[in-house]
Amino acid sequence: MAEGDAGSDQRQNEEIEAMAAIYGEEWCVIDDCAKIFCIRISDDIDDPKWTLCLQVMLPNEYPGTAPPIYQLNAPWLKGQERADLSNSLEEIYIQNIGESILYLWVEKIRDVLIQKSQMTEPGPDVKKKTEEEDVECEDDLILACQPENPVKALDFDISESQTEIEELPPIDHGIPITDRRSTFQAHLAPVVCPKQVKMVLAKLYENKKIASATHNIYAYRIYCEDKQTFLQDCEDDGETAAGGRLLHLMEILNVRNVMVVVSRWYGGILLGPDRFKHINNCARNILVEKNYTNSPEESSKALGKNKKVRKDKKRSEH
Repeated sequence: MAEGDAGSDQRQNEEIEAMAAIYGEEWCVIDDCAKIFCIRISDDIDDPKWTLCLQVMLPNEYPGTAPPIYQLNAPWLKGQERADLSNSLEEIYIQNIGESILYLWVEKIRDVLIQKSQMTEPGPDVKKKTEEEDVECEDDLILACQPENPVKALDFDISESQTEIEELPPIDHGIPITDRRSTFQAHLAPVVCPKQVKMVLAKLYENKKIASATHNIYAYRIYCEDKQTFLQDCEDDGETAAGGRLLHLMEILNVRNVMVVVSRWYGGILLGPDRFKHINNCARNILVEKNYTNSPEESSKALGKNKKVRKDKKRSEH
């Protein structure tokens, strides 16, 4: 069944937010209404020799039935080299019709630039770019409201039909991000089965600060080796669509056997779409810090080949 405009629009917005979280300053909004964006791609972020700008426009039919409209901008990209790269991008689209492909396109271009830099020819002169950190650290998290039920997301019994004893995985906590008195903090744990997901949630809710958060959004992805498919699910916890956006980020980064919970303490000022940016940035930062993100080559291969996904039966209705 073809997706309607609303469904395509939501998928586009989720992909745009994920790309902004993944690429930071490399991602630039040219025209938000017309869905035109530019991604600055280089062979090496710290010491770039070869750089290319990919400009894309997302038509209403993308990702369902039409590819992004794109333009490759680099003074050195000409002739056969340009044709080869264009063919590679179009081949990726054909192999992944109906899927979000901007990440695959960017990393394919990066692969080409890396291969080019490993050849003997010197690259054009490029000024080094310093990345600014936009993460604020605060020792004391702001707790804005106390929910009536501190275990609102835990509607299960951990001991139910427990045939084997699962260990509680170690839980790591990320650096908080604060914006206009709202604070966001990510928590991460390795998980290999849904029971461990429940154990991690129960453990986190033992912490009064986390239990009193306005929202505890989470998503997880577990790779089932025997079936070569992913078991994954997410929870909004009252922050509409936040869980799906978080899961989409994890899919694009191609992480496996991990769970991310993002706590938000509301500070009384509405943040609008910025709240989704902070949720994704928190999650991405801790996934990178704990080395859950693959190399671009591995991510591209895995995303292109493995599309089989099994949703856990517990779904959010928020």
